[in-house]
Amino acid sequence: MDAAVEQFFQHLIVERGLAPLTVEAYAHDLAGLRSFLTGLGRSRWDETTLEDLQFFLNHLEEQGVGPRSRARKLSAVRQLYRFLLRQGTTSHNPLEWLDSPKLPKGLPTVLGLEEVDRLLAAPDPTTPLGQRDDAMLELLYATGMRVSELVGLTASQLDLRRGVVLVRGKGGKERLIPMVMRAVEKLQLYLQYVRPVLLKRQKTPELFLNRSGTGLTRQGFWKILKGYARQTGLPKDLSPHTLRHSFATHLLWQGADLRALQLLLGHADISTTQIYTHLHTARLQEIHRQAHPRG
Repeated sequence: MDAAVEQFFQHLIVERGLAPLTVEAYAHDLAGLRSFLTGLGRSRWDETTLEDLQFFLNHLEEQGVGPRSRARKLSAVRQLYRFLLRQGTTSHNPLEWLDSPKLPKGLPTVLGLEEVDRLLAAPDPTTPLGQRDDAMLELLYATGMRVSELVGLTASQLDLRRGVVLVRGKGGKERLIPMVMRAVEKLQLYLQYVRPVLLKRQKTPELFLNRSGTGLTRQGFWKILKGYARQTGLPKDLSPHTLRHSFATHLLWQGADLRALQLLLGHADISTTQIYTHLHTARLQEIHRQAHPRG
């Protein structure tokens, strides 16, 4: 089993070009299944049955693992078995008749325009870290990029003269995103006055730095954002992805084309982008209800 999984990880890294964090998530999910199957006496992937995997999903549910997490783990197993079938390591796929856990239907959390304004006004521009946070939040809302893309940025990916940023997304795919002038101006100030101070003569390639002069992590940015959420009275569950959702939804409110939005967000499939049309429709329904004389 271990040798087959190692080959699978090499396939994910070399052939599919997945990010290290994505491969790490696959490794974590498959390690749990590997341990469970060992407890059932299975030593080879082609010995695994449909009943084994159903038993595994039931076990996860009993342990309090939510439907989204169970679906993610099952997706990792599906990917593994497709790989094993192509490699000839196994001749059967026990997941063929196994349904994914039903996910609760829900729409992404989105900030209102006034809430975004409140958040973006929160950092103190008179301090170096405040100026850094000011530039980060403005850039995140201006582009809708993922937090991993934000903290992975280097100065060379910015073209402030043209007002665009080159973003490297999932699977190493690149996309060019325009920025609003306010974001460009705040980045110029950060690059000129703040980053050299934080850098402290180090040679750190990342654009956004912490107090030590090294690249800011996803966890570090999350902590910063949570602090501003408390400071401004915004929802406690505010996350970097909330700003991404807000960016997409607000563009649709202003008449953006869905295909253009797909390119800006870096979605491989238009169906992923279509979730925002439901948010757009929900807002229109609310406006209609409030404005219609018989609403």
